[in-house]
Amino acid sequence: MKTSQAFKTLLIYRIGTTLSYQIMMVAVGWHLYEITNSVISLGLVGLAELVPYFALALYAGHAVDRHSRKIIAAISCLLHVAVGIFLALIALDWLTPPVPLVYTAVAFLGVARALLRPSYQAIFGQIIPRDQMARYTAYASSAFQICVVAGPGLGGLMIGFAGLEWTYGLAALSGAIGLYGITFIRITHEKPEGVNASFLQSLFEGFSYVRKHDLIVGIMLLDMFAVLLGGAVSILPAFVKEVLNAGPETLGILRAAPAAGAVLTGLYLARRPLLEDSGRHLFLSVGGFGLAIIAFGLSSNLWLCALFLFISGCCDSISVVIRSSIMQLTTPDHMRGRISAINGIFIGSSNELGALESGIAASLMGLVPSIVFGGVATIVVVLLTYQLAPQLRKLNLKDLA
Repeated sequence: MKTSQAFKTLLIYRIGTTLSYQIMMVAVGWHLYEITNSVISLGLVGLAELVPYFALALYAGHAVDRHSRKIIAAISCLLHVAVGIFLALIALDWLTPPVPLVYTAVAFLGVARALLRPSYQAIFGQIIPRDQMARYTAYASSAFQICVVAGPGLGGLMIGFAGLEWTYGLAALSGAIGLYGITFIRITHEKPEGVNASFLQSLFEGFSYVRKHDLIVGIMLLDMFAVLLGGAVSILPAFVKEVLNAGPETLGILRAAPAAGAVLTGLYLARRPLLEDSGRHLFLSVGGFGLAIIAFGLSSNLWLCALFLFISGCCDSISVVIRSSIMQLTTPDHMRGRISAINGIFIGSSNELGALESGIAASLMGLVPSIVFGGVATIVVVLLTYQLAPQLRKLNLKDLA
């Protein structure tokens, strides 16, 4: 199978599962709040997903490196389909009590998420030639960002016009589309030496590999702290209400702005990949992200806020493409699952903890000061990492490829 054709089928898998997840999470939030009228119930959704994700992510990485990657990816799709159908039955009042059952369904989504990331990353690294890694990573990043915007929007429209049961049905259908994509990917997986090694031995091998490679450690730490400290998007509803004195339509504009920047930048990078001075561009992009967050926090005009969030999305896209390319190019094929799972633990924790940090900081410091503080702290992290990771700042992707 040609690279372009293999990538298209893998992209169908990625788009299908991402849309399924995004649609379901929007519908679940609406569903629970409609039943409980409690904000706490919405916070518990993240916990219900994270617990099984963290419990299984590392083992999923081990499994991806030891067994059929296609089968594991297919199981992830089937879980999306099953959870969508299960939630539709709850919405129809065919299954009760609804609240604990919804949380149970979300927990299985966490299991699906744990399987999805390492299987996708391992297959991606297997089908894309090294010299084209940066280009296809940019395309994949743009497609993912489009789904992140389109999924919640589509889910919201479906809830309003068709009802929860049909929304969950659409999520199940999206999961089935992902299954269709993964079915037609032609790959072979050679079992590595030491296939009978225990899970703990396999896991320690993965952590040992990460620890010995400064490039991987550097990009993981840079990503984790940048997301942890620069999570202004998580408190956008409060910013819109308290600073801009606006409504949900303004929130929609601001939520879409960083994704729009990420999509356009990703498409540009697909045609003009940053193969030289890649490390320098990485640090500049994360630093630019911090500056954009500071400028956003200090703005009180809608279109200026949207502009700075758009710029933050552009910077984030550059960072994602370079970091993902480094991860793929420095990881041997027989360890892709484990390294991706370890990286996923870093990223997964930083996203949720970043939202928590932003909320706590806003309650202690005030809304605007907390946003500015997050941007400043991100720049400090960039400066420290720049000094402590000379190999990363001198990196050229061209040399790795």
